[in-house]
Amino acid sequence: MADARVSKTRGALPHEGSTPSLGTIFMLNVTELRAGTTFKDSQGSWEVISYKHTKMGRGSANIRVKVRNLKTDTTIEKTFTSGQKVEELKLSKKKGQFLYVDEESIVFMDPISFEQFSLPKAAAAGGEKYLKEEGIYEILVAEERVLNVEIPKLVTLAVAETGPSVKGDTVSGASKDATLENGLMVKVPLFINTGDKVKVDTRNNEYIERVKK
Repeated sequence: MADARVSKTRGALPHEGSTPSLGTIFMLNVTELRAGTTFKDSQGSWEVISYKHTKMGRGSANIRVKVRNLKTDTTIEKTFTSGQKVEELKLSKKKGQFLYVDEESIVFMDPISFEQFSLPKAAAAGGEKYLKEEGIYEILVAEERVLNVEIPKLVTLAVAETGPSVKGDTVSGASKDATLENGLMVKVPLFINTGDKVKVDTRNNEYIERVKK
């Protein structure tokens, strides 16, 4: 779902603004605590949900973040002063085969061990509608806790239903509603037919192009 829907995995090397400490620990400037970032402090391990930067006066600022505890799943707000640093929490990935979605969870299976595991449905922020049954996806993990699933930026879906097509209308810019195989409704050009396959941007749920047969 970044975009509040998908977290980013950081590499082994320190990024700009990080300071190496004790060889394998990197410090993250609080101004980098955007949604999806993970960090540790004396109170636990956290995933950032939202970030707000407030100017307090000449040269000073407060950083307020809403964070989710990775062990207890509780959500709180934390406030920092610009210039503070926190310990960066490294993410890892594992493969997961999508099985199904229920009211609260997205259920996957490890394709090697066949062990099932789940992700809170809310974490995907609607991105779960793009998961295809038995598809293999990258799962983001921190401290053995499943954080999110990486949704491809572009997916191909069949048009389940749309209005009559207008032949030759490829440049007017006019559009009509179309319901895709996953239930998503998008605006498509007038020349699109029921049964056509279209490419959709999962970050904004928008039509990109028709996929040639």
